[in-house]
Order: sequence, then structure tokens, then C-alpha cells
Amino acid sequence: MALLEKINSKAKAEINSGFGSNTSDYGGRFVNKDGKPNIEKKGIGYFARISWYHTLLQLPRWKFFSLLFLFYIIMNFIFACVYYFIGIEKLEGSHTGTALQNFGEAYFFSAQTFTTVGYGRISPHGFAASSIAALEALIGLLSFAIATGLFYGRFSKPKAFLRFSENAVLAPYKDGIALMMRVAPYKNTNLSEAEAKVTVGIMLEQDGQVNNKFFSMELEYERVNALSLSWTIVHPITENSPFYKFSQEDFATTTGEIMVYLKAFDDMFSNTVVTRTSYTLKEVVIGAKFNPMYHRDEVNRTTILDLEKINSYRPADIRLAYQSSNL
Repeated sequence: MALLEKINSKAKAEINSGFGSNTSDYGGRFVNKDGKPNIEKKGIGYFARISWYHTLLQLPRWKFFSLLFLFYIIMNFIFACVYYFIGIEKLEGSHTGTALQNFGEAYFFSAQTFTTVGYGRISPHGFAASSIAALEALIGLLSFAIATGLFYGRFSKPKAFLRFSENAVLAPYKDGIALMMRVAPYKNTNLSEAEAKVTVGIMLEQDGQVNNKFFSMELEYERVNALSLSWTIVHPITENSPFYKFSQEDFATTTGEIMVYLKAFDDMFSNTVVTRTSYTLKEVVIGAKFNPMYHRDEVNRTTILDLEKINSYRPADIRLAYQSSNL
């Protein structure tokens, strides 16, 4: 049976997915595992297509602090070179010596000026040195103002601290089977009114032309009141599912991608936070079941959420489930 014939006609087509249908125009997956679109923009200059503010807010923490430290070192090195070539004698109170010692005096004077500390031992003398020191002080003030804004932006930015399982699983579900994905909060945040939407894009051949077709995936629960523990997002494979007639081999051989969109209300920020991820059909584990990832403590006073087990699963026989579902 052709793959197109296996797509159930009762499946709800997604016409506003935001993705194109022509497969020849796409490379790789639609959405990366971290939720960012798998898109590289061209046609305009590099600096015109980069938002530096967004880039600096999204940088990993170690890269952000390394960039600040590197900027501080380079700026002081540049101004130290200027002071050195003007002449170390223009810096009153400096201790002259070898070339390296003179450059060191110029560098640390630059650091004191850039941070507006000004210990007072060294001061600029003459128009050239004073002008450079005034310019450096201005750049230092502006730089620290920008750095402060970036610090505030990074700490105050609403973010969904949610972690998805690395794989989706095709597991027994009631009298049939279902596709399951798991998500859990990993910070001390309070999320409520969590809502999930799942769409699948499948590469199908029709009339000799291969196109991307998108379908909404109905969920057991599209919304939960509170997201304190893990949430297993379940798509039962019923007559309304695009996978209703899929065999186990079809999941392994079909080119498709399951895109998960999740939003929730964060009490701390009083704002809605959003996160995304995706699973290719090859990242679906056929015949598996998620292991529980929370349990009560030894004294039965609290619940332990073990985040290391978010992708923990065990084999599950789904052959009987396939037969009972008439797949």
C-alpha cells in the first residue's frame, strides 16, 4: 500500500503550519531539538540579519561571560597601546623601566580609567593623554551601562525551564497504541495552565511529486492545570490519527517530523512562557514505554522528581495492541 493511501482521510490537515509544502526547498529537519527553526538566512549582509541584543541574550552563560571578559581585556589593550605610543612620561606618577614595565603601567592606568576607579597615583598630563583618557572613560561608562542592561535582560527574560525527552515512544495505550513524548520542569518555577499542540509533517508522493503534508495530532490531554511533575503528552492512534494505518516498518522508513509546541503561565513572571522541540520519525522508539520518573521519599512527606529519568524507557510488546487496533 502506498504511503499516501495509509494517511487516514479523517486526519485533520494542518494548513497554517508555517512551513512550505515543497520538499525540494527544505534541507534537514523543520525544527531543531532545542526548539529553534532550522533556518539560515541569506540575501542581506551578516550584520543586517543579526540582532545583537537577541544574540547576547541567548548566548550560553560561559560564552556570555567569556565575551565580556575578552571585550574588557581587548579594550584596555588598545588604549594601553595608545598611551604607550603617546609616551609613558605623559602619565604622571607612573614608574618607568623596561618596555614591558612601561606597557604594564599604561595597561593598568587604562583599566583604572575604563572602570572610572581612578586610584590617583597615575594621572594624564598634556592634551593628547587627557583626551584619550576622557574618551576611554566615556566608552567605559557606556560599556558598563550596556553590560548592566544585558545582565538584567538575561536574568529577567521569561523562559520556560522545561526539558523534553530525547525520544518519543510508540507504546501500548488502553486497548491500542499511542505516540508519547515527555516533558518536565527542571527549575524551581511554578507553571500552570500548560497547553501543548503537536503537528506532524510527512513527506508524501502524489501524482509523481513529493510534498510535505502537515497534520494536527489529537492529544489525550491538550492542557493540564499545573505542570509540577512530568507530563507525558499522549497521541492515541485512533481513526482520526494520521498514523492509523501505519505499520511498525512505516515509522522506521517514512520521512517525517513531529513538532511539539508548549506554552504555560509562569507565576513568577506573571507571563506566558513558550518552548518547542521536534522528533523525527526515526527518533520514535517502536515498542517502548516510559519509566516512572517520580516517587515519594523515604518518610512519605514529599515527592521526588528524578530528572535523570526523563528519557528512561523499557521495552514494551505492541504486537497485540496493533492487532486489537486493526492496524
